[in-house]
Amino acid sequence: MTTDTLSGVWTYALELTRALGERGIEVSLTTMGAPLSPSQREEVREIGALEVYEGGYKLEWMENPWDDVRKAGEWLLRLEERIEPEVVHLNDYAHGALAWRAPVLIAGHWCRLSWRQATQGRATPEEYDRYRREVARGLAAAEIVMAPTRAMLQSLKENYGDLRDGRVAPDGRDPAYFTPAAKHEFVFSAGRLCDEAKNIAALGRIAPHLLWPVLVAGEQPHPGGGAAELGNIHLLGQLSPQRMAAWLSHAAIFSLPAHYEPFGLTALEAGLAGCALVLGDIPSLREVWGEAALFVPPDDENALCRVIEELIADPDWRAAYSARARRRALEFTPGRMAEVYLAAYADLMAARTAPAREQVARAL
Repeated sequence: MTTDTLSGVWTYALELTRALGERGIEVSLTTMGAPLSPSQREEVREIGALEVYEGGYKLEWMENPWDDVRKAGEWLLRLEERIEPEVVHLNDYAHGALAWRAPVLIAGHWCRLSWRQATQGRATPEEYDRYRREVARGLAAAEIVMAPTRAMLQSLKENYGDLRDGRVAPDGRDPAYFTPAAKHEFVFSAGRLCDEAKNIAALGRIAPHLLWPVLVAGEQPHPGGGAAELGNIHLLGQLSPQRMAAWLSHAAIFSLPAHYEPFGLTALEAGLAGCALVLGDIPSLREVWGEAALFVPPDDENALCRVIEELIADPDWRAAYSARARRRALEFTPGRMAEVYLAAYADLMAARTAPAREQVARAL
């Protein structure tokens, strides 16, 4: 299984790997993008007998990545020859077109084209042409393509053409890490202020008008990192998974007025922690949360401010949406996610040896 170390794909890959391991499936995890951080190494150690191969190559969405993508492909094929996996599970796109021996599944968590369309309009400049071609080739070569929401799967089809077999596998998060605690009077969010997709800047603009402070976790464009303050916003910097869970457990409200979020792992964590959710009104988040969250148009800052102010002013309403969010979040377990992937792996292996099929059948 491939993963990157720079996004929520890392968390997804570890949750899936752990759940598959509990069902007797061994995973060899390959990483790209950047070296593992100390907290990521600790997460790997907690899983136990997990083989991790660090590549450090640029990812396909980065600037001028294609030489690194080629080198990473050569490295991955060498690893396949050495490991001899039953299935290749890619969490990137371009490497789907490699000459794999094992059957290939691609999980599409986001893409550069749909991100740009959501944040800057439908037209894409010529600099995206190579990316579009490489992603389309990879997706066309994969036997199965998974996505965390129907909205993301449809986006892949619209941007890159028909898929041989497209399926939805919602992400999952272990609720044991996110226990609700006594709620404190602050609004919490996560992401860079400059990230147009997550639209945290909208919270920054309304924060001076809110009775409660807004706390934002994530890397921020401030020298030295750490905590900083801007009006009624408190920037916490990059948090370890443990510290993120602790902040969420005490947050009364979590807001992510996103323009683009194919699933939203941080919102899922917030729901598990019992936060009332105020989210961007986009199809993917509507699909995940239904009636368990409050939705505002991403461009309507007056509505965002009004809904958060109403939640602050009404503890009973806030408590009701906190309970709704947690009930809904508890449906998205790693075990449920693993069962969907195991069924897909079994279909990929249908033409392979009987012992291999029996191993997956026992896990199911």
